[in-house]
Amino acid sequence: MDLFRKKSVDQLVSESTPLKRTLKTFDLTMLGIGAIIGTGIFVLTGKGALTAGPALCISFLLAAVCCGFAGLCYAEFAAMAPVSGSAYSYAYLAFGELIAFVIGWDLILEYALQAATVSAGWSGYFNKLLEGFGLHLPVELTAAYGTTPGVTTYFIITWVLSIGINQTKKTNDIMVMIKLAIIVLFIVCTVWYINPANWKPFSPYGIYTFQPGSTQPYGIVPAASIVFFSFIGFDAVSSSAEETINPNKTLPRGILISLAVSTVLYIVMTLIMTGVVPYKEFANFIDAPVAGVILETGLNWLAFVVNLGALIGMTTVMLVQLYGQSRICYAMSRDGLFPKFFG
Repeated sequence: MDLFRKKSVDQLVSESTPLKRTLKTFDLTMLGIGAIIGTGIFVLTGKGALTAGPALCISFLLAAVCCGFAGLCYAEFAAMAPVSGSAYSYAYLAFGELIAFVIGWDLILEYALQAATVSAGWSGYFNKLLEGFGLHLPVELTAAYGTTPGVTTYFIITWVLSIGINQTKKTNDIMVMIKLAIIVLFIVCTVWYINPANWKPFSPYGIYTFQPGSTQPYGIVPAASIVFFSFIGFDAVSSSAEETINPNKTLPRGILISLAVSTVLYIVMTLIMTGVVPYKEFANFIDAPVAGVILETGLNWLAFVVNLGALIGMTTVMLVQLYGQSRICYAMSRDGLFPKFFG
């Protein structure tokens, strides 16, 4: 038994099974945006603004450049070996079976943990939104599996994925377009309340610095390390290679376009938020920075729309993460590194 045996590109492609190739560039872009734009744009901007000030937009650009290098690597591998499995398959190709096995389990745990974390927040967030209208969902739809004795819970997102890729992509496309429309609406409604004086000084902490009596770093680079989390998830797009039409061209486009669109939205949102609210005041809205902007503008009706956008954003993150996880399980089971049942 050779734990470091490798597979060639031809072998990987020949062993792939004929899944339905229905995904196009638009669908892959929507998958990428669905994974990237989630809680980060509604939560991390507050902490980032306190760390870098209005220069947070530069931090987002820096984080995007770093992700762009990783995105180019994924695009290159996806074009070279258009098979399900993402980094697992690429590790099999480059390093061998043992490293691929470890990477595969890393991806499974990563996607599961991220989806579980977001789903717990989603349920609580959605319940609070409904309680404002005097509505209450049954515990079967809100409790985490196994936490409530005698109650059977249901996996709605997993059910959508199990129907098939066509239904999955349509569901994701619709939700991402609604999410983007809500973000654009927020931008259009709040841009008129920008006070350019709030952008001065633009970079109060410089590139990297420490404040007197504090061990916490401030500046553009530390803020970039905070908001880098906002871009996590685009790699799940590469796991759709066997379901993509002309993957050699479509996958690189989908990955890079989704990164570019998300970066532009992050930068615009950051400039508007720090322009409407002085960056130091985000300490009062550290968990809900967008709420602080809405409070400053007095557009209370916009709060409900933004809350809806946050819910949809978290939903698409869960959908794409679980989609990627299922394809990793599929690829590993096909290679005999996972029980065949999961294939």
